[in-house]
Amino acid sequence: MEYLDGAESAGLTHAELEDRLRADGFELLRLLFQDHLDLRASREQRVEAVMDADGTRRGWVEADHDRPLVTLFGEVRVCRLAYRAKGAANLYPADGVLNLPAESFSHGLRALAAVETARGSFEEAVAAIDRATAVHVGKRQVEGFAQEAAVDFDAFFARDRAGGQDPDADHDDDVLVISVDGKGIVMRPEALRPATAAKAAGATTKLKGRLSKGEKANRKRMAEVGAVYSVRPVPRSPTDVMAHRGDGPPKQAPDATDKWLTASVVDSAATVIADVFDEATRRDPQHQRTWVALVDGNNHQINRINKEATSRDINITILVDWVHVLEYLWSAAWSFFGEGDPAAEDWVHDKALAVLNGQASIVAAAIRRKATTLGLDTTTRKNADTCADYLLAKSGYLDYPTALAAGWPIATGVIEGACRHLVKDRMDITGARWGLNGAEAVLKLRALRANNCWDDYWAFHLDREHQRVHQARYHNSTIPHAA
Repeated sequence: MEYLDGAESAGLTHAELEDRLRADGFELLRLLFQDHLDLRASREQRVEAVMDADGTRRGWVEADHDRPLVTLFGEVRVCRLAYRAKGAANLYPADGVLNLPAESFSHGLRALAAVETARGSFEEAVAAIDRATAVHVGKRQVEGFAQEAAVDFDAFFARDRAGGQDPDADHDDDVLVISVDGKGIVMRPEALRPATAAKAAGATTKLKGRLSKGEKANRKRMAEVGAVYSVRPVPRSPTDVMAHRGDGPPKQAPDATDKWLTASVVDSAATVIADVFDEATRRDPQHQRTWVALVDGNNHQINRINKEATSRDINITILVDWVHVLEYLWSAAWSFFGEGDPAAEDWVHDKALAVLNGQASIVAAAIRRKATTLGLDTTTRKNADTCADYLLAKSGYLDYPTALAAGWPIATGVIEGACRHLVKDRMDITGARWGLNGAEAVLKLRALRANNCWDDYWAFHLDREHQRVHQARYHNSTIPHAA
Protein backbone atom coordinates (compact mmCIF):
# COMPACT_ATOMS: atom_id res chain seq x y z
CA MET A 1 0.00 0.00 0.00
CA GLU A 2 2.89 2.33 0.76
CA TYR A 3 4.44 1.56 -2.62
CA LEU A 4 1.20 2.21 -4.50
CA ASP A 5 0.82 5.51 -2.63
CA GLY A 6 4.38 6.59 -3.41
CA ALA A 7 6.08 8.51 -6.17
CA GLU A 8 7.79 5.47 -7.73
CA SER A 9 4.51 3.82 -8.73
CA ALA A 10 2.91 7.03 -9.97
CA GLY A 11 4.64 6.93 -13.33
CA LEU A 12 4.17 3.21 -14.08
CA THR A 13 1.99 1.90 -16.87
CA HIS A 14 -0.84 -0.41 -15.95
CA ALA A 15 1.17 -3.39 -17.33
CA GLU A 16 4.10 -2.52 -15.07
CA LEU A 17 1.73 -2.20 -12.13
CA GLU A 18 0.28 -5.61 -12.92
CA ASP A 19 3.73 -7.21 -12.90
CA ARG A 20 4.67 -5.54 -9.61
CA LEU A 21 1.39 -6.41 -7.88
CA ARG A 22 1.54 -9.98 -9.15
CA ALA A 23 4.96 -10.50 -7.57
CA ASP A 24 4.09 -8.68 -4.36
CA GLY A 25 0.69 -10.37 -4.23
CA PHE A 26 2.27 -13.83 -4.27
CA GLU A 27 4.61 -12.77 -1.48
CA LEU A 28 1.69 -11.43 0.56
CA LEU A 29 -0.17 -14.73 0.13
CA ARG A 30 2.96 -16.68 1.05
CA LEU A 31 3.33 -14.65 4.25
CA LEU A 32 -0.34 -15.19 5.13
CA PHE A 33 0.12 -18.93 4.56
CA GLN A 34 3.26 -18.94 6.69
CA ASP A 35 1.56 -16.96 9.47
CA HIS A 36 -1.29 -19.44 9.59
CA LEU A 37 1.12 -22.37 9.82
CA ASP A 38 3.02 -20.60 12.60
CA LEU A 39 -0.25 -20.04 14.43
CA ARG A 40 -1.08 -23.73 14.19
CA ALA A 41 2.38 -24.60 15.47
CA SER A 42 1.99 -22.30 18.48
CA ARG A 43 -1.37 -23.89 19.34
CA GLU A 44 -0.37 -27.53 18.83
CA GLN A 45 -0.70 -29.44 22.09
CA ARG A 46 0.96 -32.66 23.06
CA VAL A 47 -1.13 -35.79 22.61
CA GLU A 48 -0.78 -38.86 24.80
CA ALA A 49 -0.55 -42.42 23.55
CA VAL A 50 0.60 -41.76 19.96
CA MET A 51 1.26 -45.21 18.44
CA ASP A 52 2.43 -46.33 15.05
CA ALA A 53 0.76 -48.99 12.90
CA ASP A 54 2.68 -51.75 14.74
CA GLY A 55 1.45 -50.49 18.10
CA THR A 56 4.81 -48.97 19.16
CA ARG A 57 4.18 -46.03 21.47
CA ARG A 58 5.89 -42.69 20.85
CA GLY A 59 6.51 -41.38 24.35
CA TRP A 60 9.19 -38.81 23.63
CA VAL A 61 8.05 -35.50 22.14
CA GLU A 62 10.25 -32.79 20.66
CA ALA A 63 9.15 -29.34 19.52
CA ASP A 64 10.33 -27.21 16.61
CA HIS A 65 10.72 -29.93 13.99
CA ASP A 66 10.17 -28.19 10.68
CA ARG A 67 10.02 -29.14 7.04
CA PRO A 68 9.64 -27.22 3.76
CA LEU A 69 6.43 -26.98 1.75
CA VAL A 70 6.63 -25.44 -1.70
CA THR A 71 3.23 -23.88 -2.42
CA LEU A 72 1.74 -21.97 -5.32
CA PHE A 73 2.84 -18.77 -3.57
CA GLY A 74 6.39 -19.82 -2.70
CA GLU A 75 8.14 -21.89 -0.05
CA VAL A 76 6.95 -21.95 3.57
CA ARG A 77 8.13 -23.88 6.63
CA VAL A 78 5.87 -26.20 8.61
CA CYS A 79 6.85 -26.42 12.27
CA ARG A 80 5.29 -29.15 14.43
CA LEU A 81 5.80 -31.60 17.29
CA ALA A 82 7.75 -34.79 16.64
CA TYR A 83 6.69 -37.97 18.45
CA ARG A 84 9.72 -40.20 18.82
CA ALA A 85 10.77 -43.66 19.97
CA LYS A 86 14.20 -45.26 19.93
CA GLY A 87 14.89 -47.10 16.68
CA ALA A 88 11.64 -45.90 15.03
CA ALA A 89 10.84 -43.14 12.55
CA ASN A 90 9.29 -39.98 13.92
CA LEU A 91 5.56 -39.43 13.74
CA TYR A 92 4.09 -36.00 13.07
CA PRO A 93 0.32 -35.94 13.69
CA ALA A 94 0.13 -32.31 12.50
CA ASP A 95 1.32 -33.47 9.07
CA GLY A 96 -1.65 -35.78 8.85
CA VAL A 97 -4.07 -33.03 9.85
CA LEU A 98 -2.64 -30.84 7.08
CA ASN A 99 -2.46 -33.83 4.71
CA LEU A 100 1.04 -32.79 3.68
CA PRO A 101 2.56 -34.64 0.74
CA ALA A 102 5.45 -37.01 1.32
CA GLU A 103 7.72 -34.67 -0.65
CA SER A 104 8.02 -30.90 -0.46
CA PHE A 105 5.76 -29.77 -3.33
CA SER A 106 2.18 -28.99 -2.34
CA HIS A 107 -0.90 -30.74 -3.69
CA GLY A 108 -1.95 -27.48 -5.33
CA LEU A 109 1.24 -27.43 -7.40
CA ARG A 110 0.84 -31.10 -8.21
CA ALA A 111 -2.73 -30.59 -9.39
CA LEU A 112 -1.69 -27.70 -11.62
CA ALA A 113 1.18 -29.74 -13.05
CA ALA A 114 -1.17 -32.67 -13.76
CA VAL A 115 -3.73 -30.48 -15.52
CA GLU A 116 -1.12 -28.71 -17.64
CA THR A 117 0.65 -31.97 -18.46
CA ALA A 118 -2.61 -33.42 -19.76
CA ARG A 119 -3.12 -30.35 -21.95
CA GLY A 120 0.29 -29.99 -23.59
CA SER A 121 3.94 -30.94 -23.53
CA PHE A 122 5.99 -31.16 -20.35
CA GLU A 123 7.89 -28.05 -21.44
CA GLU A 124 4.61 -26.16 -21.83
CA ALA A 125 3.51 -27.38 -18.39
CA VAL A 126 6.71 -26.00 -16.86
CA ALA A 127 6.11 -22.65 -18.59
CA ALA A 128 2.48 -22.57 -17.42
CA ILE A 129 3.54 -23.14 -13.81
CA ASP A 130 6.11 -20.36 -14.13
CA ARG A 131 3.38 -18.01 -15.36
CA ALA A 132 0.72 -18.96 -12.83
CA THR A 133 2.74 -19.36 -9.62
CA ALA A 134 5.67 -17.91 -7.71
CA VAL A 135 7.84 -21.00 -8.06
CA HIS A 136 9.73 -22.89 -10.75
CA VAL A 137 9.36 -26.63 -11.16
CA GLY A 138 11.69 -28.65 -13.40
CA LYS A 139 10.55 -30.77 -16.32
CA ARG A 140 11.54 -34.05 -14.67
CA GLN A 141 9.61 -33.09 -11.55
CA VAL A 142 6.53 -32.28 -13.63
CA GLU A 143 6.75 -35.70 -15.27
CA GLY A 144 6.89 -37.28 -11.83
CA PHE A 145 3.89 -35.27 -10.64
CA ALA A 146 1.86 -36.53 -13.61
CA GLN A 147 2.66 -40.15 -12.81
CA GLU A 148 1.85 -39.71 -9.13
CA ALA A 149 -1.39 -37.88 -9.94
CA ALA A 150 -2.72 -40.74 -12.07
CA VAL A 151 -2.15 -43.62 -9.64
CA ASP A 152 -5.76 -43.78 -8.41
CA PHE A 153 -7.44 -43.85 -11.84
CA ASP A 154 -8.55 -47.48 -11.66
CA ALA A 155 -9.60 -47.26 -8.00
CA PHE A 156 -11.67 -44.14 -8.69
CA PHE A 157 -13.81 -45.81 -11.34
CA ALA A 158 -13.96 -49.05 -9.37
CA ARG A 159 -15.49 -47.07 -6.50
CA ASP A 160 -18.07 -45.54 -8.85
CA ARG A 161 -18.99 -48.96 -10.17
CA ALA A 162 -19.40 -50.27 -6.64
CA GLY A 163 -21.76 -47.53 -5.53
CA GLY A 164 -21.93 -44.69 -8.04
CA GLN A 165 -24.97 -43.44 -9.89
CA ASP A 166 -25.84 -44.46 -13.41
CA PRO A 167 -25.69 -41.42 -15.73
CA ASP A 168 -28.22 -43.14 -17.99
CA ALA A 169 -30.75 -43.96 -15.27
CA ASP A 170 -33.46 -41.83 -16.88
CA HIS A 171 -32.82 -43.19 -20.37
CA ASP A 172 -33.43 -46.92 -20.12
CA ASP A 173 -34.72 -47.01 -23.70
CA ASP A 174 -31.42 -45.72 -25.07
CA VAL A 175 -29.01 -48.09 -26.77
CA LEU A 176 -25.86 -48.85 -24.77
CA VAL A 177 -22.86 -48.70 -27.10
CA ILE A 178 -19.31 -49.86 -26.51
CA SER A 179 -16.42 -49.30 -28.87
CA VAL A 180 -12.69 -50.03 -28.84
CA ASP A 181 -9.76 -49.16 -31.05
CA GLY A 182 -5.99 -48.75 -30.95
CA LYS A 183 -3.57 -45.94 -31.70
CA GLY A 184 0.22 -46.25 -31.91
CA ILE A 185 2.57 -44.14 -29.75
CA VAL A 186 6.24 -43.66 -30.55
CA MET A 187 8.11 -45.16 -27.60
CA ARG A 188 11.63 -45.31 -26.32
CA PRO A 189 13.26 -48.64 -27.24
CA GLU A 190 13.03 -50.03 -23.69
CA ALA A 191 9.27 -49.31 -23.58
CA LEU A 192 8.35 -51.34 -26.65
CA ARG A 193 6.55 -54.64 -26.32
CA PRO A 194 8.98 -57.58 -26.64
CA ALA A 195 7.82 -58.65 -30.10
CA THR A 196 8.07 -55.10 -31.48
CA ALA A 197 11.46 -54.57 -29.84
CA ALA A 198 12.75 -57.77 -31.44
CA LYS A 199 11.64 -56.59 -34.89
CA ALA A 200 13.24 -53.19 -34.32
CA ALA A 201 16.48 -54.85 -33.22
CA GLY A 202 16.48 -56.88 -36.41
CA ALA A 203 16.52 -53.79 -38.60
CA THR A 204 19.24 -53.22 -41.14
CA THR A 205 22.47 -51.40 -40.31
CA LYS A 206 21.53 -48.39 -38.23
CA LEU A 207 22.24 -44.87 -39.39
CA LYS A 208 23.09 -41.99 -37.08
CA GLY A 209 21.18 -39.20 -38.80
CA ARG A 210 17.88 -40.93 -39.61
CA LEU A 211 15.80 -44.01 -38.94
CA SER A 212 17.01 -47.08 -40.79
CA LYS A 213 14.79 -49.46 -42.75
CA GLY A 214 12.54 -51.35 -40.34
CA GLU A 215 13.03 -48.95 -37.42
CA LYS A 216 10.18 -46.56 -38.24
CA ALA A 217 7.64 -49.35 -38.59
CA ASN A 218 8.67 -50.87 -35.25
CA ARG A 219 9.00 -47.89 -32.95
CA LYS A 220 5.40 -47.70 -31.75
CA ARG A 221 3.44 -49.35 -28.98
CA MET A 222 -0.30 -49.61 -29.34
CA ALA A 223 -2.48 -47.65 -26.92
CA GLU A 224 -5.83 -49.34 -26.45
CA VAL A 225 -8.77 -46.95 -26.28
CA GLY A 226 -12.27 -47.77 -25.08
CA ALA A 227 -15.57 -45.90 -25.01
CA VAL A 228 -19.02 -46.41 -23.52
CA TYR A 229 -21.93 -44.16 -24.41
CA SER A 230 -25.66 -44.04 -25.02
CA VAL A 231 -27.73 -43.10 -28.06
CA ARG A 232 -31.40 -42.36 -28.43
CA PRO A 233 -32.52 -44.60 -31.34
CA VAL A 234 -33.00 -42.84 -34.68
CA PRO A 235 -34.42 -45.26 -37.29
CA ARG A 236 -33.02 -44.74 -40.78
CA SER A 237 -33.11 -46.38 -44.16
CA PRO A 238 -30.12 -47.19 -46.40
CA THR A 239 -31.01 -44.22 -48.61
CA ASP A 240 -30.96 -41.98 -45.54
CA VAL A 241 -27.34 -43.00 -45.03
CA MET A 242 -26.25 -42.98 -48.69
CA ALA A 243 -28.00 -39.91 -50.06
CA HIS A 244 -26.95 -39.55 -53.69
CA ARG A 245 -26.60 -36.52 -55.91
CA GLY A 246 -29.84 -34.52 -55.78
CA ASP A 247 -31.20 -36.51 -52.82
CA GLY A 248 -30.30 -33.86 -50.22
CA PRO A 249 -28.08 -34.40 -47.16
CA PRO A 250 -28.00 -37.75 -45.33
CA LYS A 251 -30.29 -38.09 -42.32
CA GLN A 252 -28.60 -37.18 -39.03
CA ALA A 253 -27.15 -40.21 -37.26
CA PRO A 254 -27.97 -40.89 -33.57
CA ASP A 255 -26.17 -38.56 -31.16
CA ALA A 256 -23.84 -39.99 -28.52
CA THR A 257 -24.51 -38.93 -24.92
CA ASP A 258 -22.94 -39.69 -21.52
CA LYS A 259 -19.61 -40.67 -23.04
CA TRP A 260 -17.02 -42.41 -20.87
CA LEU A 261 -13.50 -42.93 -22.21
CA THR A 262 -10.47 -44.90 -21.11
CA ALA A 263 -7.06 -45.56 -22.62
CA SER A 264 -3.93 -47.51 -21.72
CA VAL A 265 -0.57 -48.18 -23.31
CA VAL A 266 0.31 -50.65 -20.53
CA ASP A 267 -2.79 -52.84 -20.45
CA SER A 268 -3.67 -55.28 -23.20
CA ALA A 269 -6.72 -54.99 -25.41
CA ALA A 270 -8.34 -57.75 -23.33
CA THR A 271 -7.94 -55.70 -20.13
CA VAL A 272 -9.26 -52.49 -21.67
CA ILE A 273 -12.24 -54.31 -23.16
CA ALA A 274 -12.97 -55.82 -19.73
CA ASP A 275 -12.89 -52.30 -18.25
CA VAL A 276 -15.31 -51.13 -20.93
CA PHE A 277 -17.67 -53.96 -20.08
CA ASP A 278 -17.38 -53.08 -16.37
CA GLU A 279 -18.45 -49.51 -17.08
CA ALA A 280 -21.29 -50.65 -19.33
CA THR A 281 -22.43 -53.11 -16.67
CA ARG A 282 -22.52 -50.29 -14.12
CA ARG A 283 -25.00 -48.53 -16.38
CA ASP A 284 -27.08 -51.63 -17.02
CA PRO A 285 -26.41 -54.18 -14.26
CA GLN A 286 -29.45 -56.28 -15.14
CA HIS A 287 -28.62 -56.32 -18.87
CA GLN A 288 -32.06 -55.01 -19.78
CA ARG A 289 -30.97 -52.54 -22.43
CA THR A 290 -29.88 -53.14 -26.02
CA TRP A 291 -26.09 -53.53 -26.21
CA VAL A 292 -24.19 -52.74 -29.41
CA ALA A 293 -20.44 -52.97 -30.02
CA LEU A 294 -18.86 -50.94 -32.83
CA VAL A 295 -15.45 -52.05 -34.11
CA ASP A 296 -13.22 -51.41 -37.11
CA GLY A 297 -13.02 -55.11 -37.99
CA ASN A 298 -10.00 -56.09 -35.87
CA ASN A 299 -10.41 -59.81 -35.23
CA HIS A 300 -8.72 -59.76 -31.83
CA GLN A 301 -11.08 -57.04 -30.61
CA ILE A 302 -14.09 -58.95 -31.93
CA ASN A 303 -12.94 -62.15 -30.23
CA ARG A 304 -12.39 -60.39 -26.90
CA ILE A 305 -15.79 -58.69 -27.05
CA ASN A 306 -17.48 -62.02 -27.76
CA LYS A 307 -15.59 -63.66 -24.91
CA GLU A 308 -16.48 -60.94 -22.41
CA ALA A 309 -20.13 -60.96 -23.46
CA THR A 310 -20.33 -64.74 -23.14
CA SER A 311 -18.67 -64.80 -19.71
CA ARG A 312 -21.07 -62.13 -18.43
CA ASP A 313 -24.16 -63.62 -20.12
CA ILE A 314 -24.75 -60.46 -22.16
CA ASN A 315 -26.52 -60.42 -25.51
CA ILE A 316 -24.57 -57.97 -27.65
CA THR A 317 -24.63 -57.16 -31.36
CA ILE A 318 -21.25 -56.45 -32.96
CA LEU A 319 -21.20 -54.16 -35.97
CA VAL A 320 -18.24 -53.31 -38.18
CA ASP A 321 -17.83 -49.59 -38.77
CA TRP A 322 -19.69 -48.53 -41.91
CA VAL A 323 -16.99 -46.02 -42.88
CA HIS A 324 -14.40 -48.82 -43.03
CA VAL A 325 -16.68 -50.81 -45.34
CA LEU A 326 -17.20 -47.76 -47.53
CA GLU A 327 -13.44 -47.23 -47.82
CA TYR A 328 -13.01 -50.82 -49.01
CA LEU A 329 -15.66 -50.23 -51.66
CA TRP A 330 -13.91 -47.08 -52.86
CA SER A 331 -10.61 -48.94 -52.96
CA ALA A 332 -12.22 -51.63 -55.11
CA ALA A 333 -13.68 -48.99 -57.43
CA TRP A 334 -10.22 -47.92 -58.57
CA SER A 335 -9.68 -51.42 -59.95
CA PHE A 336 -12.47 -50.70 -62.44
CA PHE A 337 -12.44 -46.94 -63.04
CA GLY A 338 -9.90 -44.29 -63.75
CA GLU A 339 -9.08 -41.85 -60.98
CA GLY A 340 -11.66 -39.06 -60.86
CA ASP A 341 -14.18 -40.89 -63.07
CA PRO A 342 -17.71 -39.87 -61.89
CA ALA A 343 -18.90 -43.37 -62.77
CA ALA A 344 -16.91 -44.66 -59.79
CA GLU A 345 -19.11 -42.66 -57.43
CA ASP A 346 -22.27 -44.14 -58.93
CA TRP A 347 -20.80 -47.65 -58.69
CA VAL A 348 -19.80 -47.20 -55.02
CA HIS A 349 -23.22 -45.74 -54.21
CA ASP A 350 -25.02 -48.74 -55.71
CA LYS A 351 -22.79 -51.28 -53.99
CA ALA A 352 -23.01 -49.42 -50.66
CA LEU A 353 -26.81 -49.45 -50.81
CA ALA A 354 -26.71 -53.18 -51.47
CA VAL A 355 -24.47 -53.79 -48.45
CA LEU A 356 -26.71 -51.61 -46.27
CA ASN A 357 -29.63 -53.73 -47.46
CA GLY A 358 -27.92 -56.88 -46.19
CA GLN A 359 -26.44 -58.11 -49.48
CA ALA A 360 -22.72 -58.06 -48.59
CA SER A 361 -22.07 -61.57 -49.92
CA ILE A 362 -23.83 -60.78 -53.20
CA VAL A 363 -21.76 -57.60 -53.56
CA ALA A 364 -18.54 -59.56 -52.92
CA ALA A 365 -19.46 -62.05 -55.63
CA ALA A 366 -20.37 -59.27 -58.06
CA ILE A 367 -17.01 -57.53 -57.49
CA ARG A 368 -15.07 -60.72 -58.22
CA ARG A 369 -17.22 -61.45 -61.27
CA LYS A 370 -16.67 -57.95 -62.66
CA ALA A 371 -12.90 -58.25 -62.20
CA THR A 372 -12.89 -61.60 -64.00
CA THR A 373 -15.19 -60.40 -66.80
CA LEU A 374 -12.92 -57.42 -67.46
CA GLY A 375 -9.91 -59.74 -67.57
CA LEU A 376 -7.98 -57.71 -65.01
CA ASP A 377 -4.52 -58.93 -64.14
CA THR A 378 -3.58 -59.87 -60.58
CA THR A 379 -2.13 -56.47 -59.75
CA THR A 380 -5.02 -54.43 -61.11
CA ARG A 381 -7.69 -56.54 -59.42
CA LYS A 382 -5.90 -56.74 -56.07
CA ASN A 383 -8.02 -54.07 -54.34
CA ALA A 384 -11.21 -55.58 -55.72
CA ASP A 385 -10.32 -59.02 -54.35
CA THR A 386 -9.30 -57.49 -51.00
CA CYS A 387 -12.69 -55.78 -50.73
CA ALA A 388 -14.56 -58.99 -51.61
CA ASP A 389 -12.53 -60.95 -49.04
CA TYR A 390 -13.29 -58.32 -46.38
CA LEU A 391 -17.03 -58.33 -47.06
CA LEU A 392 -17.19 -62.11 -46.84
CA ALA A 393 -14.99 -62.33 -43.73
CA LYS A 394 -17.04 -59.69 -41.88
CA SER A 395 -20.46 -60.63 -43.23
CA GLY A 396 -21.57 -61.78 -39.77
CA TYR A 397 -21.00 -58.27 -38.45
CA LEU A 398 -22.64 -56.34 -41.30
CA ASP A 399 -26.29 -56.61 -40.28
CA TYR A 400 -27.00 -53.02 -41.19
CA PRO A 401 -30.68 -53.57 -42.04
CA THR A 402 -31.44 -54.53 -38.43
CA ALA A 403 -29.25 -51.75 -37.03
CA LEU A 404 -30.77 -49.02 -39.20
CA ALA A 405 -34.34 -50.12 -38.62
CA ALA A 406 -33.74 -50.18 -34.86
CA GLY A 407 -32.09 -46.76 -34.90
CA TRP A 408 -28.61 -47.90 -33.83
CA PRO A 409 -25.38 -46.16 -34.82
CA ILE A 410 -23.27 -47.93 -37.44
CA ALA A 411 -20.10 -45.81 -37.42
CA THR A 412 -17.20 -45.60 -34.98
CA GLY A 413 -16.89 -41.83 -34.96
CA VAL A 414 -16.85 -41.66 -31.16
CA ILE A 415 -13.90 -44.00 -30.70
CA GLU A 416 -12.08 -42.52 -33.70
CA GLY A 417 -12.46 -39.11 -32.11
CA ALA A 418 -11.28 -40.50 -28.77
CA CYS A 419 -8.14 -41.93 -30.39
CA ARG A 420 -7.40 -38.55 -31.88
CA HIS A 421 -8.20 -36.55 -28.73
CA LEU A 422 -6.79 -38.81 -26.04
CA VAL A 423 -3.78 -40.13 -27.93
CA LYS A 424 -2.78 -38.37 -31.13
CA ASP A 425 -3.30 -34.73 -30.11
CA ARG A 426 -1.03 -35.10 -27.07
CA MET A 427 1.19 -38.13 -27.63
CA ASP A 428 2.04 -37.51 -31.27
CA ILE A 429 3.92 -34.26 -30.71
CA THR A 430 6.77 -33.96 -33.22
CA GLY A 431 9.93 -35.58 -31.91
CA ALA A 432 8.32 -37.06 -28.80
CA ARG A 433 9.40 -40.53 -27.66
CA TRP A 434 7.63 -41.81 -24.60
CA GLY A 435 8.58 -43.89 -21.62
CA LEU A 436 5.97 -46.40 -20.55
CA ASN A 437 5.02 -44.86 -17.19
CA GLY A 438 4.91 -41.30 -18.50
CA ALA A 439 2.72 -42.22 -21.46
CA GLU A 440 0.33 -44.20 -19.28
CA ALA A 441 -0.04 -41.35 -16.78
CA VAL A 442 -0.78 -38.76 -19.46
CA LEU A 443 -3.39 -41.01 -21.08
CA LYS A 444 -5.13 -41.47 -17.72
CA LEU A 445 -5.09 -37.74 -16.97
CA ARG A 446 -6.50 -36.91 -20.41
CA ALA A 447 -9.24 -39.50 -19.96
CA LEU A 448 -10.21 -37.95 -16.62
CA ARG A 449 -10.55 -34.53 -18.19
CA ALA A 450 -12.43 -35.93 -21.20
CA ASN A 451 -14.86 -37.61 -18.79
CA ASN A 452 -15.43 -34.30 -16.95
CA CYS A 453 -14.58 -35.85 -13.60
CA TRP A 454 -11.24 -34.22 -12.77
CA ASP A 455 -12.48 -32.40 -9.64
CA ASP A 456 -14.14 -35.51 -8.23
CA TYR A 457 -11.08 -37.56 -9.03
CA TRP A 458 -8.67 -35.13 -7.39
CA ALA A 459 -10.70 -35.10 -4.16
CA PHE A 460 -10.64 -38.91 -4.22
CA HIS A 461 -6.89 -38.90 -4.94
CA LEU A 462 -6.17 -36.57 -2.00
CA ASP A 463 -8.18 -38.84 0.30
CA ARG A 464 -6.19 -41.86 -0.90
CA GLU A 465 -2.94 -39.91 -0.44
CA HIS A 466 -3.98 -39.18 3.15
CA GLN A 467 -4.51 -42.88 3.74
CA ARG A 468 -1.19 -43.88 2.14
CA VAL A 469 1.06 -41.15 3.54
CA HIS A 470 -0.48 -40.58 6.97
CA GLN A 471 -3.24 -42.91 8.18
CA ALA A 472 -1.25 -46.04 7.29
CA ARG A 473 1.44 -45.00 9.82
CA TYR A 474 -0.86 -44.88 12.86
CA HIS A 475 -2.46 -47.50 15.05
CA ASN A 476 -5.96 -48.25 13.76
CA SER A 477 -5.32 -45.61 11.08
CA THR A 478 -6.32 -42.89 13.56
CA ILE A 479 -4.26 -39.72 13.51
CA PRO A 480 -4.17 -38.04 16.95
CA HIS A 481 -5.21 -34.40 16.83
CA ALA A 482 -5.17 -31.77 19.54
CA ALA A 483 -5.63 -28.08 18.76
